[in-house]
Amino acid sequence: MASAATAPPTPGNLKRIVAASLIGTTIEWYDFFLYGSAAALVFNKLFFPESDPLVGTLLSFLTYAVGFAARPLGALVFGHYGDRLGRKKLLVVSLLMMGGATFAIGLLPTHATVGTAAPVLLTVLRLVQGFALGGEWGGAVLLVSEHGDARRRGFWASWPQTGAPAGQLLATGVLSALTALISDAAFDDWGWRIPFLLSGVLVLVGLWIRLSVDESPVFKEALARAEARKAAASDTVEKMPLVAVLRHHWRDVLVAIGARMAENISYYVITAFILVYATTSAGVSKQTALNAVLIASAVHFAVIPAWGALSDRVGRRPVYLLGAAGVGLWMFPFFSLIDSADFGGLLLAVTVGLVLHGAMYAPQAAFFSEMFATRMRYSGASIGAQFASVAAGAPAPLIATALLSEYGSSTPIALYVVAAALLTLIAVGVAKETRHRDLSDLDADAGAGAGAGAGHGVGGGAAPSDRPSGAHRV
Repeated sequence: MASAATAPPTPGNLKRIVAASLIGTTIEWYDFFLYGSAAALVFNKLFFPESDPLVGTLLSFLTYAVGFAARPLGALVFGHYGDRLGRKKLLVVSLLMMGGATFAIGLLPTHATVGTAAPVLLTVLRLVQGFALGGEWGGAVLLVSEHGDARRRGFWASWPQTGAPAGQLLATGVLSALTALISDAAFDDWGWRIPFLLSGVLVLVGLWIRLSVDESPVFKEALARAEARKAAASDTVEKMPLVAVLRHHWRDVLVAIGARMAENISYYVITAFILVYATTSAGVSKQTALNAVLIASAVHFAVIPAWGALSDRVGRRPVYLLGAAGVGLWMFPFFSLIDSADFGGLLLAVTVGLVLHGAMYAPQAAFFSEMFATRMRYSGASIGAQFASVAAGAPAPLIATALLSEYGSSTPIALYVVAAALLTLIAVGVAKETRHRDLSDLDADAGAGAGAGAGHGVGGGAAPSDRPSGAHRV
């Protein structure tokens, strides 16, 4: 029987929690993706004007990658305090940091005004964005995962994941509207600032909604148990959640990193690098490429909850493996369709790519949440997800652009994504299925033994119900 702290919330309360996480993640991903689109379209000219156009694009994407470099640090800091203080407080901080940095980018002077100080300031603000996003993802998905029940956790936890395509949709939509309404010269002069300044309004809305929800009941119950053990002088909790994660869940962290490779790399090739490839190699206009990403992002938003619901029925691993294999196989047709320079082909390429990506991204929230005990869950899920971003998402547009510059062909880029898909297939293939695990039971078993947590994702020890057979330290 569920305790009062962990009893399933009412449908209305759960929907409010989901809405708070979704709106917050949408705003943060809007900020993050807006930078990526601007890096592909205008930052090379505004902040690196003395470079060759393709070199300028590489330098622009380098500042884009810097944001990813800060994400693991954000995961460590936010994960530590999120596991000790709660999910809600840290989500409010991450939203304010991300929104403030994005608004400030809209006020930045360009290279023509302040010279080399412009790209330096841009890089600093990008670091703040990355740091904030590194702490955002884990808290948002955990707030939903820990409020819901195991039966539909994949579905409900997939909704914060839709914040990524929703943010992409919003960012691309604003950019597309501006490029349609004003000239290219006006957009390069002042129009690009509007979407960044708009972030200030969006943050106020997100902050109001996010402050209205309660802390995770699973976390509150785990915290109460830890306080009781501490009072009884029997608390074995590590002072640093990171230490607990590396001691008991290091295999799960490796699984999470491997699982993210194909998901992260394919996404940024499909949504960010495409703006470079379609406009420079396929001769497609900026407006046409943005419109294709805009429509495909809407489809992506719609299919993520469906993939999440499917993972509740057949398991996290089968859905994830389908997405990884599908993305790897789709890359060669993907570039062939773009090379046709036909809008229908371009739209089909991006849409199918994002639908397959959704099969990995949708179950990811529940899958990663179910690997870790509550008092180390924020740290574990965030570390696994964000450290992968440094190796996968950060260099993806850079590597793809460099390969295009070196070989003048899409074939090496497709092979790059295929290699990432193989890594993900291996990582998820050796992982244990997690869909039946009760997040409270992971903590209730804590203290009976130290090392079982390390076997959740990879090693043996799962009972037939997929609940852990060993114990965790909370």
